[in-house]
Amino acid sequence: MEDNNKSSRSKRKCSFCGLPEKQVGFMLEGQGVYICNNCVERAHEIVQEIIGKQQPEVNDLDLKELPKPKDIKEFLDQYVIGQDDAKRYLSVAVYNHYKRLLQPADQNDVEIEKSNIIMVGSTGTGKTLLARTIAKLLHVPFTIVDATVLTEAGYVGEDIESILTRLLQASDYNVEEAERGIVFIDEIDKIARKSDNPSITRDVSGEGVQQGLLKLLEGSVVNVPPQGGRKHPDQKMIPVNTKNILFICGGAFDGIERKIAQRLNTHVVGYRSVNETVKIDRSNLMQYIAPQDLKSFGLIPEIIGRLPVLTYLNPLDRVALRNILTEPKNSIIKQYVKLFAMDGVTLEFEPEVFEYIVDKAVEYKLGARGLRSIVESIMMDTMFEIPSNKVEKYTVTLDYAKEQMGKANLSRLQMA
Repeated sequence: MEDNNKSSRSKRKCSFCGLPEKQVGFMLEGQGVYICNNCVERAHEIVQEIIGKQQPEVNDLDLKELPKPKDIKEFLDQYVIGQDDAKRYLSVAVYNHYKRLLQPADQNDVEIEKSNIIMVGSTGTGKTLLARTIAKLLHVPFTIVDATVLTEAGYVGEDIESILTRLLQASDYNVEEAERGIVFIDEIDKIARKSDNPSITRDVSGEGVQQGLLKLLEGSVVNVPPQGGRKHPDQKMIPVNTKNILFICGGAFDGIERKIAQRLNTHVVGYRSVNETVKIDRSNLMQYIAPQDLKSFGLIPEIIGRLPVLTYLNPLDRVALRNILTEPKNSIIKQYVKLFAMDGVTLEFEPEVFEYIVDKAVEYKLGARGLRSIVESIMMDTMFEIPSNKVEKYTVTLDYAKEQMGKANLSRLQMA
């Protein structure tokens, strides 16, 4: 009986590829049919590819299913404190972007044009956080790119087309999906023209990049290298139409307040000028920003014209910094509490510690980004010691926080 079974097994062949059992890893048996492990893997790949193609696309979505501007803002409120104006602009822009994608392709109908956005705000006010948070909610491909690495074609750095390479990667190289995506270009102020006058030399990371961005922002077919990097003559390119890609730009524009003050004429001597500037809030000049301020900072007029929606982020005051520390869903303090909880330790802070951290953040003028480095300085020794000790509860006191910050500042002075 055993010999008969061995002989029957030796004669078994895969019903798909025809290979005998000896030449494959193993064989699965059904009702009179067999399939080898190689064919199982190939079948799995084919099924996954078919399922991926059957996923609902943006054009299959109903307008009723889309998140409304209020819904988008409420979602942003869970993660980002304040900045209501920027949230409203961003929520409306994303919602209108969806509606552009769903508009009927009727040549006689009104065609809705896209409204690219530029957000201006000092460092640490939440520009990149807004972009990362809204990416969690979207039904379209979304990518964040850094403008500081961009240069003109032929120079060391990344070509402008690498922006679209990131979008293709986010959409698994589905060109149709990528052509309906959203791109957030961070640090847009770093490609400002180096002087108010057109450069007589090659400004390869400033004005040259702005000129290259024009074709992306206005909508055109761009040949994109699939793996990014430099273009090569023999390289296969992927044509991408940027007509329906929404671009959101963000930058700190450090020093632009001086340009705004000059335009508002806040420093002119005279009785009449004083009366006229009483209503101007000099502590937050960013709220008065206008396109001409961006031009005087170094953006070329063509770029400004293709970023028609201009919004700003308010500087963070003490109340906002205090709320950022503890309130958001993934606040800094909640992150440290979770880190300690993973070691079985209950972490608590005295309320005075939060006020001390905010005081230091205001002193360093780093915005919300500075909160993280301050808390890290206070908690470093504790995070080093606690995992090795059997502690169930630890409370951070004000005296301990001051002691740790004093040590951190002293070490920095010694390094300097």
